[in-house]
Formats: sequence, structure tokens, C-alpha cells
Amino acid sequence: MTISNDDDLKCLQDIGRIVAQTLAAMGKAIEPGMTTAELDQIGRSLLDRAGARSAPELDYDFPGATCISVNDEIAHGIPGARRIEAGDLINIDVSAEKAGFYSDTGASFAVPPVARRTERLCRDGRRALWVGIGQVGAGKPLAGIGQAIGRFAEKNGYTLVRNLASHGVGRSLHEEPTELATWPDRSERRVMQKGQVFTIEPFLSLGANWAENGDDAWTLYGEPRAPTVQYEHTLVATANGALVLTLPA
Repeated sequence: MTISNDDDLKCLQDIGRIVAQTLAAMGKAIEPGMTTAELDQIGRSLLDRAGARSAPELDYDFPGATCISVNDEIAHGIPGARRIEAGDLINIDVSAEKAGFYSDTGASFAVPPVARRTERLCRDGRRALWVGIGQVGAGKPLAGIGQAIGRFAEKNGYTLVRNLASHGVGRSLHEEPTELATWPDRSERRVMQKGQVFTIEPFLSLGANWAENGDDAWTLYGEPRAPTVQYEHTLVATANGALVLTLPA
């Protein structure tokens, strides 16, 4: 999607704020002993209250309102009977639709007490996301995003999962521009257009380079297995840089 008027922008800001507030509330609600289904229900209730619909349910018939991935699961985890425990690394991905507009956000949460390397991984996952966002602007090369994140990961001793890419979003959950690498990609030649809407979502890891399928149709695991975090924002490319849509306030 490329924004063409103020009304479109206001609608995107509205759904962006909704998913951001839902993610923040779910993160605060995490506690040992609760199930991932109970955590998902919190997200569903907040989306319903705001007049929004779960995007993965709406577009892909996903079996949950949100994706909740625990430890070795790095993406698209199905909420269920699994109980959250102290020391777990939880990734929550919230995407939703309202009035025909979509937004997508995600974050990883460490359940105390956790190892210092896990705390550092979470901190640097957030930093990697903002390093990528700093490369956004109308007329800039899309390749700059992955190049900057790649330099950050290498400098700090991390790997990047290289088959889970960012994507366009706006009128549907996944649209053009597709397959936006958050790692260095020499084949990328596209340029960001003014008003273009897309996500940035690097998967920063302590060793994983790839995502592979698990036993169900959805859940993805790191290969090799290693602690991995994902942080994601939806944004608009403007002449002055990135306008981030998925901030809670």
C-alpha cells in the first residue's frame, strides 16, 4: 500500500495504535503459570473491544487471535494449553484489521529470572529493529535496511534468521513490497516510495540462521536451535524518514 490521502493515514494510525496497545498489554500480563491460550484471550478481548479483527484469523484461518511462540519456537506459535514458566522467552505477534486497514507488530519478552545473555539478546533485538528503521526514507534503497541490521548483528556477535522477511502491509496483512530482507541481500535493487507502508521485523539470534517447520502447519523453529527474538513495527516511508505506526501512545 502507498498512502495517497490523510484519511488513509488516519485509519492506519488507528489500527496501528490498537495492535501496539494490545501487544503492550499482553506483554505486561505475562506471568508464570498462565497458558498461552489465556494470554491470547487477553489479546482477543482487547482487539474486540477496539472494533478490530485478528488478521491471521481473518486472512489465513490461523487457530488463534495472536501468534505466541515460546523458547525454541520463533514464529507463528499456536496459543494453547502450554503453561508459561519462569525463564521462558515469549514472542507475541499481533496483527489486526479495522475498517479495511491492517497493521502488524511484535515483540519478545523474557519471563524473569532469565540469563544475562537473554536480557542482552532482547535489548539488542530492539536495537536492531531501530537500526533498520533508521534507514527508512522515500527514495532510499530498501537494501539499506538489511545492510544496517547485518552490520549490527555481526558487530555484536549475533546471527539473523534469513528466511523470515519483512513485508508490505496496509490493505491486507501481506502485500507488495514482498520479501524485504532484514539481512544483507545483494540482489535487492528496489527503492522506497513516498507513502509506502511496510514492516521491519528482524529475527536476531544466538545462532539460528534459518526457520524450519515443526509438527503442526504453523509453528516455526530456529535451525540450528538457539534463543531468537523478533521485534516488529509497521511504518510509512516519508521524505523525512520513517513514520512508525505501531507505537502504543
